[in-house]
Amino acid sequence: MGSTTGRKFSDIQSDVYDVVIVGGGVSGLTLAAALKASPYTSALKVALIEGMSLAPATKWDPSPDQLSNRVSSITPASQAFLQKIGVWDYVYPERVRQYDDMRVWDGVSGARIQFDSFQLDAAGAPMAYMTENLNLQQALLESLAEAPGDNQVKIFDSTKVEQITNSTDQLDDVDLSSWPAVKLSNGSTLRARLLIGADGVNSPVRSYAGIESRGWDYGQHGLVATLTMEWDDRQDIAWQRFLPTGPIALLPMPGGKASLVWSTTPKLAAHLKSLDPKAFCTLVNAAFRLELADLNYLYTRSDPEEIEAEFEWRDGMLPMEDEGAKFPVRVVEVQENTRASFPLRMRHCDSYVAPRVALVGDAAHTTHPLAGQGLNLGQGDVASLMSVIERAVVRGADIGDEVVLQEYWAERYPANHVMLGVVDKLQKLYCTDSKPVVALRSAGLEVVASMDWIKKLIMKQATGI
Repeated sequence: MGSTTGRKFSDIQSDVYDVVIVGGGVSGLTLAAALKASPYTSALKVALIEGMSLAPATKWDPSPDQLSNRVSSITPASQAFLQKIGVWDYVYPERVRQYDDMRVWDGVSGARIQFDSFQLDAAGAPMAYMTENLNLQQALLESLAEAPGDNQVKIFDSTKVEQITNSTDQLDDVDLSSWPAVKLSNGSTLRARLLIGADGVNSPVRSYAGIESRGWDYGQHGLVATLTMEWDDRQDIAWQRFLPTGPIALLPMPGGKASLVWSTTPKLAAHLKSLDPKAFCTLVNAAFRLELADLNYLYTRSDPEEIEAEFEWRDGMLPMEDEGAKFPVRVVEVQENTRASFPLRMRHCDSYVAPRVALVGDAAHTTHPLAGQGLNLGQGDVASLMSVIERAVVRGADIGDEVVLQEYWAERYPANHVMLGVVDKLQKLYCTDSKPVVALRSAGLEVVASMDWIKKLIMKQATGI
């Protein structure tokens, strides 16, 4: 069998590629951009397939008063990788808001902990950067468009994968029988030396490879919305309160906006989406400030005026010194058409690799949003896989060889397994109001809050610094 090492497929046949990436989200586009940015892999012939149109990203003209409800928290490690491959220079800086302070508390006991980036050794580094996914996608696509003409990624958007099979072709002296053949809705069939699944939780690439994905549903929905705050809080604080029905988080965005991520029951999520905008904002404020009994009562109300009056009466009994230090600035408006919800689940694949296949991002693992690590785990996958591909190219090895790809799986699986396990246990620990459990977790939180070295360790793990 002839070797494919070192051959440039653009000189052989138009539908034969070194790397075919299925999925045009942030993970897939980041891998494509990294392949083109590296001097070791820039000559590889790369294709990217995305079922949806990428026009909303390529033609993105952001309005200063409107923000997308699809946002991500980007750790310093992920930002550094995007900077390294030349993508961060294309991000709209005015659509990025960093935060350096996170305040978390137990909604049952009131036990609190504060994470401050100044406790990290990297002076001045933020805990995370908040931005819209569209901002990242447009930056990634812009960086790809700047690649030299001979080395550009071939992008098939608005194109679905209809079938993936093993190729039966023979090309000159090259046996392609072990290569994935990706049949597209436009009639094309692409042969891939290495096929990347960046195609989400229901990954067709993973199904083709026969890789098992295990996990469970949480019985919760994640409700997201874009909110306008009473004023632009310059403290750059992220707030999170753990309620028995799930955590609620408020993350700072540019221009006095904030992104809401409220994990709760499907029934309550549906109720919150159906409410009048004014009543919805009142319940968001209540979820951060009121006792559970008061909050549960307000959940049963639907009249905006009644909800507002009941909230103001209860909120008026809170100590004034709690303002600012314990609660976020009040929400005054929810942006139209930004309330949406989705089911929450945990999934983890038995392996990330198979012969001529590698999985990244949600195709390999899915986690609860309470730690804001979903996108960052995917960026870690891409950085690791890139290193493996670069080493293989330098050695003259076949980048689709499973033995080569095992290096990627061996590095990323343990790290992701730990993070998914921690997030899963936190979700289970805090989604209860059982008195013994509440007492135990509150005591543990207070111990951690009193020991700076433990907080620093947690922050280093979360930020990747």
